Amino acid sequence: MDFLPSLPTLLAFAAATLLLAATPGPDMTLSISRALAQGKKAALFVVVGTSLGIVVHTMLVAFGISALITASPTSFLILKTGGAAYLLWLAVQAIRFGSKLTVAKVEEQKGTALSNISSGFWVNLLNPKVIIFFMTFLPQFVSAGDPAVTQKLLFLGFCFILIGMPVNASVVFAADWLASWLQNNKKVLRGMDYTFAGVFSIFAAKILLTQSR
Repeated sequence: MDFLPSLPTLLAFAAATLLLAATPGPDMTLSISRALAQGKKAALFVVVGTSLGIVVHTMLVAFGISALITASPTSFLILKTGGAAYLLWLAVQAIRFGSKLTVAKVEEQKGTALSNISSGFWVNLLNPKVIIFFMTFLPQFVSAGDPAVTQKLLFLGFCFILIGMPVNASVVFAADWLASWLQNNKKVLRGMDYTFAGVFSIFAAKILLTQSR
């Protein structure tokens, strides 16, 4: 099965994905807000939608980057270097500004399953940070000379979804408690910020040092 990454690569990817899934962002804010306003069922449909948005990003990255490698391995090297720089920038931003989770319990008109899926889908699909992140994050776990690069990128993208969905669903089920607890425990959010910054600084340094040899 050529599409399977090595075990160390897969473990590193899983750890990074768990950290990302647990870090507050637009998708978590939307899920918690929808859970508080319309109930957990509505929020779970939002989670389905955000995951579908990631499917689209995975397909675009897998086939787009594969085409880039075929056309020019040097361009792929430049992309990975840019990706490392972006990960360092994310680390700095996490330390400077920190995670933000501001959720208000606002009563909204009940939405249909389709409308909630659509809300989740578009919040991930059109978020520039998600687009740039996927373009720079996934390539860190493949090499330009790998003949199965497309399959590995697809595999990693769907692993991202499989790991993230249970975390997002857990957030929905704990929405009432979690929204209050996170907003009242700023030190926990800061700890997550420093962990996030440390992990992605390591990824960035790893790829930069590999390229420098």
